[in-house]
Parts: sequence; structure tokens; C-alpha cells
Amino acid sequence: MGTVQNGQTAETLSVVFAVRVIEGGEQGFLEMYEQMRKSVARTPGHIVERLGAPVDDSRQWVITSEWETPEHFFAWQQSEDHRALVAPLRAWVDSTQSLRFRVVKETVEAKS
Repeated sequence: MGTVQNGQTAETLSVVFAVRVIEGGEQGFLEMYEQMRKSVARTPGHIVERLGAPVDDSRQWVITSEWETPEHFFAWQQSEDHRALVAPLRAWVDSTQSLRFRVVKETVEAKS
């Protein structure tokens, strides 16, 4: 198991969850996300989570997270708590896409 950077190993799982928020639904989405992020932060194996807002008018938001192992993520994703937590999301989004991957290379700015 090789180290990539920042102490992450090849076993670390990265997840990108893209959501297209319905028109006018930003505030509801943000309130729902606030509840979700507090819950996921207490989940075993969770490392970090980030919310990205669109810089154009696409209404495409991105939630990224890092997990110690794929097993930690899948245990959380398949739990009843997760299902109950994300069910209200459907009221605020009209499409979602989830990508899961292991980081195999990472390039960071060289410090001089």
C-alpha cells in the first residue's frame, strides 16, 4: 500500500457527488446539506467533506468526501441512517451523479 500525499494511502476512497439543484431551491438544499454534513462528520472512517457551489448559472453543486477505506463509505451508504438523511435531498435536486475512486497520483504546488 503506497502513500500518495498528505498521509493518504491508496486505500483511501474519494467520492464526488454532483447534484443539480432545482431552480430557486438553493436555500432548502443548503439547509438540508447542513444537517447532512454534521451527521456524516461523526461517521467512522470519514476524513473530510467539501461543498462546492457553481460559479455559473448551471445550478450544479458538488459534494466531495474522503474516506479511510471503501468499506467505511459503503457501510455508511447502506445504513438506514444514511437513507433517512438523504431522502429529503430529492425535494431540492432534479439530478444526481456519484463517482467513487482511489487517488493514484496527486500533484501539488511546489513550495520554493
